[in-house]
Amino acid sequence: MDRPERDRSALDRSADVLLRDGTTVHLRQIRPDDADAIVAMHARFSERTRYLRYFSPYPRIPERDLHRFVNVDHHDREAFVVVSGDRIFAVGRFDRLGPGSTEAEVAFVVEDAHQGRGVGSVLLEHLAAAARADGIDSFVAEVLPANAPMLRVFSDAGYPVRRRYADGVVHLSFPIAPTEASLQVQWSREHSAEARSIARLLTPRGVAVYGASTTGQGVGAAILGHLRDGGFTGDIVGVHPTARRIGGLPAYRRAADADVPVDLAVVAVTPDAVPAVVADAAAAGAHGVVVISAGFAETGPAGVAAQRELIRTAHVAGLRVVGPNCLGVANTDPRIRLNATLAPQLPPAGRVGFFSQSGALGVALLAEADRRGLGLSTFVSAGNRADVSGNDLLQYWQDDPGTDVVLLYLETFGNPRKFARLTRRIGRTKPVVALAPGSRPDGREPDVGGPDVGGPDAAAVTRLFAQSGVIRVDTVAELFDVGTLLANQPLPVGRRVGVVGNSSALATLAAAACRTHRLTVAAGYPRTVAPESGAHDFADSLADAAVDAGVDALVVVFAPPLPGQLADEDADFTSALASVALAGDKPTVATLLAGQPPVGVPTYPSVEESVRALARVADYADWLRQPPGAVPTTAGVDAAAGLAALSAQPPDAVGLLTAYGIEVVGSVPAACVEQAVAAACDLGFPVVLKAAADGLRHRLDLGAVRLDLASAAAVDQAYREVAAQFGAQVLVQPMVPPGVACVVELVTDPTFGPVVGFGLGGVATDLLGDRAWRAAPLTDRDAAELIDEPRAAPLLRGYRGAGAVDRDALVDLLVRVGRLGDEQPRVHRLRLNPVLARSDGLAVLHVSVDVGPAEVRPDTGPRRL
Repeated sequence: MDRPERDRSALDRSADVLLRDGTTVHLRQIRPDDADAIVAMHARFSERTRYLRYFSPYPRIPERDLHRFVNVDHHDREAFVVVSGDRIFAVGRFDRLGPGSTEAEVAFVVEDAHQGRGVGSVLLEHLAAAARADGIDSFVAEVLPANAPMLRVFSDAGYPVRRRYADGVVHLSFPIAPTEASLQVQWSREHSAEARSIARLLTPRGVAVYGASTTGQGVGAAILGHLRDGGFTGDIVGVHPTARRIGGLPAYRRAADADVPVDLAVVAVTPDAVPAVVADAAAAGAHGVVVISAGFAETGPAGVAAQRELIRTAHVAGLRVVGPNCLGVANTDPRIRLNATLAPQLPPAGRVGFFSQSGALGVALLAEADRRGLGLSTFVSAGNRADVSGNDLLQYWQDDPGTDVVLLYLETFGNPRKFARLTRRIGRTKPVVALAPGSRPDGREPDVGGPDVGGPDAAAVTRLFAQSGVIRVDTVAELFDVGTLLANQPLPVGRRVGVVGNSSALATLAAAACRTHRLTVAAGYPRTVAPESGAHDFADSLADAAVDAGVDALVVVFAPPLPGQLADEDADFTSALASVALAGDKPTVATLLAGQPPVGVPTYPSVEESVRALARVADYADWLRQPPGAVPTTAGVDAAAGLAALSAQPPDAVGLLTAYGIEVVGSVPAACVEQAVAAACDLGFPVVLKAAADGLRHRLDLGAVRLDLASAAAVDQAYREVAAQFGAQVLVQPMVPPGVACVVELVTDPTFGPVVGFGLGGVATDLLGDRAWRAAPLTDRDAAELIDEPRAAPLLRGYRGAGAVDRDALVDLLVRVGRLGDEQPRVHRLRLNPVLARSDGLAVLHVSVDVGPAEVRPDTGPRRL
């Protein structure tokens, strides 16, 4: 019996996308009522564009063709239009080559005025994704040789394109499954477009301010004043319905009336007036709006709807949105001097990019940066983060020559997989420091449960951040502690620390703090000079440490001498510190209990804070020194078979692992002694008998597992004893060689998506949470770190005479589980327990899986905002 077809017209494949120049447009499925717009677009085509698309002059679209163009079934035939404002300017489509065929012909055309903006590549990505969902695995296309731009769209997409020339036409064919090359092309284009869109917000030629009052009171007037008084180098356009001047500047009823370039609009009007303001800004040619106004998603369902409509309106008009409910944006570049924030004074110009999701906290963060003298390059407060997010800023800062360090204050994650992908890349050239309170989007916890199922704890979350090269901190103070150090000092080349000071008590505290944070106190340290020593003696001791080949970083502690201890009461210890710290190539942190801190040397109120900041930076430097790793190729994987195993009722956990090349030791269920004995005879002796209940299958300590049963009589007795204590349901397995019991887990974490956990088996390690976690998919480096990170890991390397286990076999197992988690979004939990690791391989004894609806993974599929 045929399955009823679902309503294909109900599919929503629409998306807001960025073009190459950073402009937003809307892509959606074609509709029958688009007929007039399609005819109008066709009329705007040049003769050359018509000829290249239709291989003939084709001056007008016949009614029959038009009807076919705009009526598609969204399965065998699909078409997308690209819209800017109320105008369609591009269309792309595929047509299946016959019923049931897995091939389709693809074609698209872009209006002349919009060619060269990357529209074709966006259409190809979305058409390929839709076709794959409809069972199509390859595209064919016919292109005239003169149509070089279209040929480049196909050849540059990263697919293995085959070409054939016949009858004056280039015939192309290619599979549309994502490849490493196609993903790299897609991500490169995404990076360029998103970086460009942010650059246009932060380097505007002119700024329009909406909502400034004539009295000089209120948020809008404050923004206008900060722009004016901050020395913005571009044009400031005040927009007011009646006033001729605002804040001493000319005012206009519409931004376009100023007749100057307006790239950015700052909005501080009531929520109901925002849509009209967005339309006015778009009419003036703005590229983005900063919505300071509150009253949107933070207020409840009605606000959520208003915010959604705001973003829809802005994107259709080609605008990006910062906010709403945000603090604003700033750029300290002397060529720009943009202060479109609620902060009356910005920190000094510097080389630190700062993103804050919180608008309320933003002013305090800027004030603290100013107090510490931490120079900023650019600052963005995203508020509700309805559009522009931290990921967009990462794309911009990656190539920004004015930014060396990135600081992030994140309250939620909108696209954690993309965040991890971006930070792995940008972290190789610029350190990223993140304060993420709770590190859980919307306060959610990992999607795990049950007595034996866990997820990453706070320490593990920090290591998951570190996997992506992110320095995670716990407090606002630590965010600035680490940021100040990175902005002013070089990275350490190792973890050996020289502690120098004039107080043995402070030096001892510093040495203890180093050991707490896994820093090594260098041989011969701490070194202290006598309290009565002068500045020259102190400088000599610092200089010796600075050139010591056994020292990678310096911790300097200084306590004020008691009255009368110094022969020279005017000795300048601060200058002594500065002369050494700023001249060397080793990072220096200091705790000074007297005197003014020298410029460029990070100083902290306590030695513990100094050492903690240095340790965070040393961990990052360690990550940089390690090769990035690569996702290994895993043979014998059949993702389709894995999906089929998940679709079985109940889900077939063993079949799932088998599809990913992971063998599970077979087991036979039994509910009575006769079945248990028969199973043992079939399997062959010796066997293992164990309670079938989850949580008991590995509990040798409770007597729930009986090993090495060599006869039917032994099985009979073991069954009776186990059944009496744990119930009639048991499992019988063949006996395998002994090994070190391990546990491998896969859980869905709300911040990082699928994550793989590894630890050693046993009640003690479960109780202590001795698990290491890494985000899937795993590189070879990730897998190796998983094996080495648990505190009980020495048992795997040979402990007290035991042999080392087969490390390569464990790495291969973890990589396969990581690939499974990456490719099968219906898997919410997977647990392999126990896994017996031996010197000659391993054995997976049991597996359990929890299946649910496919998790939404936003960093997959074609580009979209």
